[in-house]
Amino acid sequence: MVGIIDVGGGMRAIYGAGVLDRCLDENIDFDYCCGVSAGGANMCAYLAGQRGRNYRYYHDYSFRKEYMSVENVRRKGAYLDLNYVYATLSNSGGEDPLDFAAMTSNPARLVLVATDAKTNTPVYFTKDDMAQDRYEAIKATCTIPVICNTTLIGGREYFDGGLTDPLPIEKALADGCDKIVVVLTRPVDYVVDRSRERVAPIVNRLMKKYPASAKSVFGRHDVYAKQLARCLALQEEGKVLVVAPDDTCGVDTLKRTPETLDALYRKGYEDGAAIREFIQ
Repeated sequence: MVGIIDVGGGMRAIYGAGVLDRCLDENIDFDYCCGVSAGGANMCAYLAGQRGRNYRYYHDYSFRKEYMSVENVRRKGAYLDLNYVYATLSNSGGEDPLDFAAMTSNPARLVLVATDAKTNTPVYFTKDDMAQDRYEAIKATCTIPVICNTTLIGGREYFDGGLTDPLPIEKALADGCDKIVVVLTRPVDYVVDRSRERVAPIVNRLMKKYPASAKSVFGRHDVYAKQLARCLALQEEGKVLVVAPDDTCGVDTLKRTPETLDALYRKGYEDGAAIREFIQ
């Protein structure tokens, strides 16, 4: 079974959007599609065959104040409003709806990684957890702590899957994949800036309701590093192809300009050319 994992990364996930649009252009199909954070949203549009939709969400809509802004913090208690992104825009009557029927009819398996906010354990949602215009599973995988309000599903609160399973290679292997494309949104040799951990006391204060998840906000980098090492070892064996940008063109989780987003998308589109040879 051939799988693909998109690790997301906020606005950097436009790189994965480029990779997946290349796959659509070349009619490349996967048996298994796993997405973390914005990578999960990428996967949904890819499975629906909606080329260019992901690009619009990063390059066009993200500059709207309804999408993310200080005004959102004042009015809604969150900088990034996932309800605007995955309901107002994405519902059947929205400006740029997800083709839910096409997504669900695609035979590929879909896995969206989220984190239980209270227990800090990974949760894996599938197509069965969604319905037309009910995209809480997509919201859950994209729920960045502090930046977004938690997503509520079945009485449980959820955060971004990157907290607990940022690069779910073991999940894909356990689910039966024997060849896996792994789409990163940072260079393979990226080194975490540990100076960011100085804000840990602030994060802990803001997340005092979720102490288990608060501890993972920074610890997830170590988990990611171990998972990446596993991917690189499997790449040596010919079982994994790591597709990653050589730089992020100045784009970061929330940092972007139209020009830098476009440049990173184009990198993804170009780098996606390596996938066909690997899966064949």
